[in-house]
Amino acid sequence: MSAPISALFVTRNEERNLPYALRSVTSWASEIVVVDMHSEDGTREIAAAAGARVLLHEPVGYVEPARAWAITQCREEWVLLLDADELVTAPLARRLAQIATDDAADAVELPRANHLVGRRMTHTGWGPHQDRQLRFFKRGQVRFSDRIHEKPRPVLRIPPEGNEMLVHFNYVDLEHFLAKLDRYTTIEAREARARGERYGVLGAVAGAIRRFLGKYVKQSGWRDGWHGFVLSAYQGFYEFAMRTKAMQEERVGSRAEIEARYREVAERILSDYEGAGTTGASTAAGASAASRVDSASPRNSHSA
Repeated sequence: MSAPISALFVTRNEERNLPYALRSVTSWASEIVVVDMHSEDGTREIAAAAGARVLLHEPVGYVEPARAWAITQCREEWVLLLDADELVTAPLARRLAQIATDDAADAVELPRANHLVGRRMTHTGWGPHQDRQLRFFKRGQVRFSDRIHEKPRPVLRIPPEGNEMLVHFNYVDLEHFLAKLDRYTTIEAREARARGERYGVLGAVAGAIRRFLGKYVKQSGWRDGWHGFVLSAYQGFYEFAMRTKAMQEERVGSRAEIEARYREVAERILSDYEGAGTTGASTAAGASAASRVDSASPRNSHSA
């Protein structure tokens, strides 16, 4: 089976996941394109060995800008957009090939089965009947934004039946989850600030609670047991972290600005040692300087 489809991956240090993803498309996709963001492991060598066309894109903190450019590099009429930690099941591959042959749609939304910390999720917003991804489309028919997690509009939906779905090995462990959460919330906080959005402490808490309840209650996260509770809680924390990071930028400043203020405070404290002749004098001077530290924190007049 071969279909006029470009299977497209955007990668960054994916030597552990990529071999499985490539094996799920090599027998039927007519082209494999790997756009790599300067991996420091064997990702590019693995892709080339599998027959992929390997291109480079400058490293970015999230995949969307590279993905938008990568789509323009595909040669086939149809594009299947995949992450390195995703597999295409054989029934889904047959369905996609048939859609391309019949020209049955311009864009297709695929169900996705997510695995979290060793378990396949059935609810919590991550079951295949809840998580649908627009990943299969004709070139030129779908516009992907550079904004993180922005989704284009689908045309045709494949129902999560008969194992016609993507399989996503989402997070190996909670450390992996928290590392991505930290990176993505920083990006989203900056985007929110750029849009002029402002948050308060109570709003951050309320947003976190709403997101937790939406996952755990509305999307039946309780059905996924321990995994469902943890995912719901972390999703709530995601909202809280994003909003409070935006608050930090607004009320306190960037990390570089805060580090600069810390250096100023340190210099003032240490300057009192200059010319001190005795240990007692130095101790008194240090205490005097330390008493002024609180006054060196601007922007602290904002209320919650």
